[in-house]
Amino acid sequence: MDDILKQLELSGTEKAEVLSKIHAVVQSWGLKLPDVPACPLHFGLHDFYRVGETELDINNNVEQGYCGKLIFMFKGQICPWHHHRIKHETFFLIKGRVEFKTPEETVTLVQGDRKIVHQTLKHEFTALEDSLILESSKPDLVDDSIFDDPRINQIIFGTATP
Repeated sequence: MDDILKQLELSGTEKAEVLSKIHAVVQSWGLKLPDVPACPLHFGLHDFYRVGETELDINNNVEQGYCGKLIFMFKGQICPWHHHRIKHETFFLIKGRVEFKTPEETVTLVQGDRKIVHQTLKHEFTALEDSLILESSKPDLVDDSIFDDPRINQIIFGTATP
């Protein structure tokens, strides 16, 4: 799984620069991020500021069956269309504005809004401004995210269609 993550995330100086920018934005909001590893994802598409997000796992407890993580997105970033076989998610918008899409609806989430996403429901979200999201869910497993973009699935599953 570590090899898969390395293909999906930024590294080196690019990662360090992004994390520095994120901490500056969050600090300007008067907030502090937890001291946990951060994972800036480009989903294997290498266009982080268009298709990307940064995840900070507060606790991804597979054995106990829960996950809590923060997702930071710069204005304009998209988390592309995907769904999960197992994971049920609740998103809580701490700061910013996010356009959240499912096949049935498009809603704009603002600070304090919550969105529940059941297993198998396809979804995509876009930051309309720099945003910080709290995700509470079942455990986050790399191979539980199935993307509409076959290039991402090729990295995760070794095939375009899992």
